[in-house]
Amino acid sequence: MTATGAHHIALRETAPAICRVRLELEGLVQGVGFRPYVNRLALSLGLTGWVANSGDGVTVEVEGARHTIEAFRRRLPSDLPPLARLDRSRETELVRYGYTSFTIRRSICANEPTALVLPDIATCDDCLREIFEPTDRRYRYPFTNCTNCGPRYSILDALPYDRSNTTMRHFRMCAACRAEYANPLDRRFHAQPNACPECGPQLALLDPAGVRLAHRHMAIVAAADRLRDGKVVALKGLGGFQLLADARDADAVTELRRRKGRPDKPFAIMAPSLALAEAFCEISDVERELLASPEAPIVLLRRRPHPRGSERELAAQIAPSNPLLGVMLPYTPLHHLLLRELGFPVVATSGNLSDEPMVTEEDEALERLKGIADLFLTHDRPIASAIDDSVVRIMAGRKLTLRRARGYAPLPVALPRPAPALLALGGHLKSAAAATSGSRVLVGPHIGDLDTAAARQAYNKAAGHLRGLHAVRPTAVACDRHPDYYTSDVARRSTMKVIPVQHHLAHIVAWHSGERRRRAGARRGVGRHGVRRRRHHLGRRISCDRWNGRAPGRAPSPVSASRRRSSSERAAAGGGRALL
Repeated sequence: MTATGAHHIALRETAPAICRVRLELEGLVQGVGFRPYVNRLALSLGLTGWVANSGDGVTVEVEGARHTIEAFRRRLPSDLPPLARLDRSRETELVRYGYTSFTIRRSICANEPTALVLPDIATCDDCLREIFEPTDRRYRYPFTNCTNCGPRYSILDALPYDRSNTTMRHFRMCAACRAEYANPLDRRFHAQPNACPECGPQLALLDPAGVRLAHRHMAIVAAADRLRDGKVVALKGLGGFQLLADARDADAVTELRRRKGRPDKPFAIMAPSLALAEAFCEISDVERELLASPEAPIVLLRRRPHPRGSERELAAQIAPSNPLLGVMLPYTPLHHLLLRELGFPVVATSGNLSDEPMVTEEDEALERLKGIADLFLTHDRPIASAIDDSVVRIMAGRKLTLRRARGYAPLPVALPRPAPALLALGGHLKSAAAATSGSRVLVGPHIGDLDTAAARQAYNKAAGHLRGLHAVRPTAVACDRHPDYYTSDVARRSTMKVIPVQHHLAHIVAWHSGERRRRAGARRGVGRHGVRRRRHHLGRRISCDRWNGRAPGRAPSPVSASRRRSSSERAAAGGGRALL
């Protein structure tokens, strides 16, 4: 053998073997900058292949030396984007293909969607700096966002999470936004809601007749002036309209209560900053973190007897005879810009009449909020799913979620094992729907009480959207055992097996499912409602019913003693049958 031939054989023996691996990843991997992250990691290691959204999450194919792919696999979960989370990974080794580059491909839609949907996320610090920097092209732009923040669930019509499946498909990106979207080194790389003042949604301030009074930033300035004058402003936010009023103005808050038909239930306030919130409330470190978190919920805080510094007292009518105050911070650029303009806290309550669902669209707001709002600060980005503000409280050092909505829904609750395909309709009060998908429970957003036809139609829409978004195919439906609840009626009209559940037991089991992750052995619970008490052992039940002489197990109807329904209620029931 010649020296040259021996040299070639030696090269072949020492050259690393090229292999190709497919990774199918599940978790919070859509709408969080995960594909750009994978793209950067693969390029940094010299790997070729591609990454794409799929119905299950994200699919990655990498090709290169085996030891390099192993390095890719090790590093993948170690430096994830801030909002990303990896739950499961399936790996398949494939025949070498011969990729010459690494690319982000169009989404794969071969299977029914099971990917997690990210909630709407509060404005990040980088975007906040841009909207208050006079030299930035997004200065004072109220719809600024990136891969780390902004709308997600509220604009999503279908999976996978691509711009074409969101309400942002109505806005074509300008050249500058498209350049950011296509740049792997930009934090807006493949940010689906990406927009700017040249190509994105715009604000308008309307009078009650729908006549435009101002637009763009001047709409914010004019709305702030009217709030200072004691007017009520309806603001179109992330998941629906909010009603705003000066939180220091007792007459404005009293008038808002009268118009909304809400005589004494506490209002929440939005403070311009954490420092100003601390002037009115005592805030612990845990509560401070919650207020400033990406979820940005309403946090129930203990009120100070008197505000610190030179701040004016808040109106007593905000939360009459209540030592607690619901407080949140601005969580969208629009809120930040308005509150910066004002410099004082505002009442921020759901845009609806008492016991009705939140309004989401401009025409609907002008009709349903007529006589409640003096002005309408609205915009032209459609809302796909209504979602209210979440409410949490710290008790015994731990977070207790009182209303699971914006920032948390529709993230799933993990189960210890796969569950049968089930749709759970919930109760009549503070309602929300849920569905099982493998070893996860997909929990829809809080809807509220179902006393009105409008509330029932909103419930039907939310439950149907939950099923459609995740392609849920339930074989059974769970509902409250109470025979007169709207959700129980919907369940009985379905063609599926109905599983009635006593709601005290549901509360206890729900609590137990959370405690199981922290400690073992908690097997007993006591549920109280009015004058009735039920004690449950998981596995067997001991009931103590005290209904003043009524038969055990049967409660008076919360809806009506009569079974007759109006035409609007029948229409809502028809919608309920459709969602099943």
